[in-house]
Amino acid sequence: MRGLLGPYAMSREASGTSWQPQATPMGGSAPWMMGDWMWMAHGSANLVVTDNAGPRGDRDTVVQTMGMLMGMRPLGPGTLGVRAMVSLDPWGVGKTGYPLLFQTGETADGRTPLVDRQHPHDLFMELAASYAQPLGESSSVFVYLGLPGEPALGPPTFMHRFSGMDNPEAPLGHHWLDATHITFGVATLGWVWKDLKVEGSAFNAREPDQIRTNIELRALDSWSGRVSYNPSERWALQVSRGVLRSPEQLEPDVDVRRTTASVIYHRQFERAQWQTTLAWGRNQKLPGHATESFLLESALVIDAVHTLFGRVERVDKDELFGEDEPLAGQVFTVDKATLGAVHDFPSTRLGRFGLGLQYSRYAIPAALKPVYGDQPDAWLAFARWRL
Repeated sequence: MRGLLGPYAMSREASGTSWQPQATPMGGSAPWMMGDWMWMAHGSANLVVTDNAGPRGDRDTVVQTMGMLMGMRPLGPGTLGVRAMVSLDPWGVGKTGYPLLFQTGETADGRTPLVDRQHPHDLFMELAASYAQPLGESSSVFVYLGLPGEPALGPPTFMHRFSGMDNPEAPLGHHWLDATHITFGVATLGWVWKDLKVEGSAFNAREPDQIRTNIELRALDSWSGRVSYNPSERWALQVSRGVLRSPEQLEPDVDVRRTTASVIYHRQFERAQWQTTLAWGRNQKLPGHATESFLLESALVIDAVHTLFGRVERVDKDELFGEDEPLAGQVFTVDKATLGAVHDFPSTRLGRFGLGLQYSRYAIPAALKPVYGDQPDAWLAFARWRL
């Protein structure tokens, strides 16, 4: 199937307008036709039990969900695409999110920052439309509009990366790489020529507030640009940069200049699929200091039944403590390594079910050990369903 945005296979397209290796297998349902429209659906649910050790650790049971519907049809000389993605996380995960040591970003009630917890996704994750106009056999221009949507900034979102989608936890560097995947207002204009894509976005950079079921309207006062290049069907490379106006609800006078780069490699074998992502992100607060995030993650799927996955991160964290605490505002470099496995059972008419287990270990500076413990770690077990 031809892609929504240009003259290439649809398997190259990932979240928003981002690219992944074209060799990546497509998930979800088989396409079906309704008149001139072709439709595809995807859905998943994870029942997760997690236990984070140490003085600031916690344990919880949550249900993560995602449903997606995509349609496309010819319109004039081009292609019209629509996409809707929703989540029941506001109820299944709850307003305080799930335990995740050293995670930061967003708030639970508009006043209290979420620390050592990962925020839930909004009910509306993407409501977007695109139109691509061909400029010959190997080129096209496109426009993408979303409320919410995803601007041209960062690699494909972690939930949509083959290398990361089996891990139910968000990366610690989420807010350095792909946190703009739910942006309430985005307009992107792009140009595709063969294996090169150049695009720019105007968008509202304010992160979603604690009301997870509404549509938030603000000015498109932020911008980003991204260059993507797929030198072969196995590779996807991108570099991007953006200026985010007032992204944090608790720091409305602070802007962020974000720079990212990533490389994704996908390899097909006779009985296996293997993908690895290497990504780097840098946030420069304006005014303020700069912090960085490094991520390496990989997944190997054998016979479409057994999955082994891992993730290694190094992230600078400067929001672990409140203003009234002695370590407030200091930057601490945190390392995390995760290994996990999933076993999927044969498909049924109701979808496919699987069971997974993962373990994470942290390496932290000495100054954090009185607060987090000498050797903080975490385990997580989950049962999942996929369409």
